[in-house]
Amino acid sequence: MEFLLEPLSYDFMVRALATTAIAAVVCAVLSCWLVLIGWSLMGDAVSHAVLPGVVLAYIVGAPFALGALVFALIAVTLIGVVRNTSRVKEDAAIGIVFTSLFAFGLVLISVTPSQTDLNHIIFGNLLGVSMADLIQVVVLGAVAFAILILKRRDLTLYAFDPTHAHAIGLSPRMLGALLLGLLALTSVVALQTVGVVLVVAMLIIPGSTAYLLTDRFNRMLVIAPVISVLCSVTGIYLSYYLDTASGAMVVVTQGAVFAVVYLFSPRQGLIGTRLAKARRKRTLAAAA
Repeated sequence: MEFLLEPLSYDFMVRALATTAIAAVVCAVLSCWLVLIGWSLMGDAVSHAVLPGVVLAYIVGAPFALGALVFALIAVTLIGVVRNTSRVKEDAAIGIVFTSLFAFGLVLISVTPSQTDLNHIIFGNLLGVSMADLIQVVVLGAVAFAILILKRRDLTLYAFDPTHAHAIGLSPRMLGALLLGLLALTSVVALQTVGVVLVVAMLIIPGSTAYLLTDRFNRMLVIAPVISVLCSVTGIYLSYYLDTASGAMVVVTQGAVFAVVYLFSPRQGLIGTRLAKARRKRTLAAAA
């Protein structure tokens, strides 16, 4: 009990746990759709493209979340424009936009005099989360989560069969735009915890892990956030006792869980499927 309770005696640890748990749930739920649609690279693009928005928000004294959200939407728009108005394919358009915006953000950091270490935006500053940051994460996370849950049927149909969604009166273009907007909003939520560089991990790993554990999407929506929250809490505790970077340790824990599932999942695991085949062969041989 002392092992579990000691970190909770510090207010900054409580705020870090609460912030990470909220971000973990929202990112994990969204990651289920990103994995199904194949938008992993889009998540990477949006999470990196918010950097100049955060720096500019700091320069003018605006909330970081506002600047990040504006540039996330700008990135999504630019990717669509480049893809639709040129011969450049989507993956190349994503790479061009997000690397250019990310580099622009690094340039702004290098020339912006600051009493605050703006590198925390890149690598995260989980243990430095203030009460105002926590409230911001709660509000933005609640909005993103509520929309995802309310529109889950339409978004799921869009992910599996956009043609059928169009046939029954839904607009695949609007659903795609909604999902991109939620991606931008969720990136801002996760930015407070693990920073720009590692946001993509929280947006991809939980959904990918759940995808290897079940064939039913409704179960994915439960498994992904549960795994994400457990990994996040475990990662923070490990960072506390091992004195390591908290955001990075959260992602390392998620990656380790994915590796275990990838190897030993009963249905999809590399080793698990072979062990299951071996057991079936032994059972058939014994029956014969």
